[in-house]
Amino acid sequence: MNFQLERPEAVVSARESKRGMNWFLEILVFIVVFFLCMFAQSICAVPIDMLRASAEADYKKAVALGDMEKIAEATYRIGNMDLYTALSLISTLAMILVTLLFCRLIQKRKPATLGFTRKGAGREYLIGAAAGFVMFSAAVLLCVLTGALRIEGFSATFKAGTFGLFLIGYVIQGMGEEVLCRGYVMVSIGRRYSMWAAVFSNAFLFAALHLLNTGIGVLAFVNLVLFGVFASLYFIKRGNIWGIGALHSIWNLVQGNFWGLRVSGMTTECSVFRSTMMEGKSVINGGAFGPEGGLAVTVILLAGVCLLLRKKAF
Repeated sequence: MNFQLERPEAVVSARESKRGMNWFLEILVFIVVFFLCMFAQSICAVPIDMLRASAEADYKKAVALGDMEKIAEATYRIGNMDLYTALSLISTLAMILVTLLFCRLIQKRKPATLGFTRKGAGREYLIGAAAGFVMFSAAVLLCVLTGALRIEGFSATFKAGTFGLFLIGYVIQGMGEEVLCRGYVMVSIGRRYSMWAAVFSNAFLFAALHLLNTGIGVLAFVNLVLFGVFASLYFIKRGNIWGIGALHSIWNLVQGNFWGLRVSGMTTECSVFRSTMMEGKSVINGGAFGPEGGLAVTVILLAGVCLLLRKKAF
């Protein structure tokens, strides 16, 4: 295995524009940028909230009566609807735009320093998408073989239109998290420190962004860090963000809307297959957090990291 990581072209170019700050300051700035992203995303979500609320008879009735308890119940129910979830994923476009603007205006970085290379972008995206499907499906296979998961068959609640919205939503959301964590913060830290420092720093920050998700535990957090390490190595080895952005997006889509499993604690009814997590096997299948909180995903991510650490990954 090759444990030495050279700075990819994105980091070299970013370093030429502006040398990195102290590690602590980089983290503080990242936190500010993250909250700006969340603020922009919440603004984008306001029309969606208003549209869904205005269409819900129970919500309108509760508002008319001034019943705060009923309003809270209706709001929670609306927030867990597939259509609302898909549209909320699409609103993460704000994360990409805010991060790009920050890097361009404040750090004086061009899109290429975030991994948005032009050469072979389509090919890299397709390779990443295929890798995302294969990797997560391999984790599902491990769960099935160990008796931790049972695939019941095709889902009766699948809707092509809703699936299409989830596809668009995850394409945006997966790329958004990669732009923020890999394109921005990993490259920023890598300008001044070693690439391993940049890899682990952004991996822990990525995992920390999910601390409030439903059902998260120690193993889930470890897996999120592992995914961050894997994603960082993928970015470094391939030299662009297209592939890992696609892998992240398809990983999430396949998890929730193909196999019908929880995505970092989030549930959905629109899926191609209907699957059942077996009780007493949460260490393997992840329980309430979904497979990302189980050992099956740990094994796949460790295998992926080992593959990427080879002198010539693929």
